[in-house]
Amino acid sequence: MAVRIRLTTAKVVDAALELLDEHGAEGLTLAAVAARTGVATPSLYKHVASLGELRGHVGLRVLEQMTDRFTDAILGLSGDEAVRALMHAYRAYVAQYPKRYSVAPMDPLHDDLQRAAGAKLMEVLYAALRGYGLEGSEAVHATRRLRVLAHGFASIESSGGFGLPEGLDETYDQLIRMYLDDLRGKS
Repeated sequence: MAVRIRLTTAKVVDAALELLDEHGAEGLTLAAVAARTGVATPSLYKHVASLGELRGHVGLRVLEQMTDRFTDAILGLSGDEAVRALMHAYRAYVAQYPKRYSVAPMDPLHDDLQRAAGAKLMEVLYAALRGYGLEGSEAVHATRRLRVLAHGFASIESSGGFGLPEGLDETYDQLIRMYLDDLRGKS
């Protein structure tokens, strides 16, 4: 007799992330998650009400992973070093998990399930910028610029969009230097 593993929402999300890493967003179906976890599809409904809800939980896990990575990267750093470490951690996460990142919520602050995790991620970004004395709308705009730069570069890179022979590391370092110069001009 086969030993049945007790299924939890966390294990369903783990299976979904594995499928996502292997097959991309199009491979993430309830049937595929059920097969991966060794249960019939209706058994998943005890843990997630729909594919949409599962995707929400997956997005939440991606936010949490990114927050953990970024926090670890900037811990004990400030100013330019914190921003540089954060931007490199961002790019590294996307390089390691491009398919997960492709389903990361773009606006988690307006989603009931993801709001708290989105706010925590924002706090990490604000913490990296704290050394520049930015407050209020200046901090928001600086955070948006950082996100646009890191997201844009990493997304283009992970989709193979940089075809010219010059080194990508040098381009990214130039982008970081440009952003840091801008921050220093604002403080």
